[in-house]
Amino acid sequence: MQLILGIESSCDETGVALVRLPTDGSLPQLLAHGLYSQIEMHRAYGGVVPELASRDHIRRVLPLTRQVLQQADVALSDIDVVAFTRGPGLAGALLVGAGVACALGAALSKPVLGVHHLEGHLLSPFLSADAPEFPFVALLVSGGHTQLMRVDGVGRYTILGETIDDAAGEAFDKSAKLLGLPYPGGPELSKLALDGDPKAFKLPRPLLHSGDLDFSFAGLKTAVLTQANKLGADLELRKADLAASTQAAIVEVLVKKTLAALQQTGMQRLVVAGGVGANRLLREQLNQACAQRGIRVHYPELHLCTDNGAMIAMAAAMRIQAGQQTPDTRYAFDVKPRWPLDSITVER
Repeated sequence: MQLILGIESSCDETGVALVRLPTDGSLPQLLAHGLYSQIEMHRAYGGVVPELASRDHIRRVLPLTRQVLQQADVALSDIDVVAFTRGPGLAGALLVGAGVACALGAALSKPVLGVHHLEGHLLSPFLSADAPEFPFVALLVSGGHTQLMRVDGVGRYTILGETIDDAAGEAFDKSAKLLGLPYPGGPELSKLALDGDPKAFKLPRPLLHSGDLDFSFAGLKTAVLTQANKLGADLELRKADLAASTQAAIVEVLVKKTLAALQQTGMQRLVVAGGVGANRLLREQLNQACAQRGIRVHYPELHLCTDNGAMIAMAAAMRIQAGQQTPDTRYAFDVKPRWPLDSITVER
């Protein structure tokens, strides 16, 4: 049995978690996790301020580590591997997690392991009670990333399609900002959309009939801006309708492209991961469409959809278990603010 401590600090959430890696080949188990969100701090600025994010990670990471160890009733010396988010993300924020992880590793004479943030999201559904099995199609909708992948095992990924400009999460956030909604915009837009008519405005569905599995949401954002300008003083009265119409456009593209990927690959299992994966309408429409086709759908638990340490510890444990990566004791770390998931996949 190995105990793996995971540290996430890529953006505006500090996450720490402890995962147990069994020796019998069964799935790693989450023992405890702690999360601190910086939303309230950044809300005053309308978005993430990188320098403030980095400083706050410094304040939070060690208290969270102590909290997690206490919850799991584990001593610091019992940890076997310290994992951290190496990228992608904000450089300063990543350096905090990497620095703390390597310092802990050096102090304990234990190895460390850098994890790809998106792989953490991709494998996060394995933390749920209804864990998937390989192979499957994955819809990864996290922040600035929207990708469809064929996943045959840990580290065995084929990218089927990805965004060529704005991702789904960016479309939610930027549209929310155009509507004057507070940070974080995506969840606020989804909440407002509950009171609106999704058919009120005819908004574009970019690349819906492109014949491939790529995404593009920049044009949708422009259409929302155009419609908001047309409404002028009436925008406040029609804001919920425009929010609902925007959400409907994004979700329709995500659902139809995902179904096309499932048909193209012949897969009967779907994994949805990343922050946008918590969207209620997206889950409803995917669940309904997949149920009609006899396809199983798996999600991470709602509280594990956003950035968290549990997904980093889990990804590290699964990579070790699959023989995909060996922790090292050099403690000479670097971070990768831009780190395409292609670089750890088998093929494009």
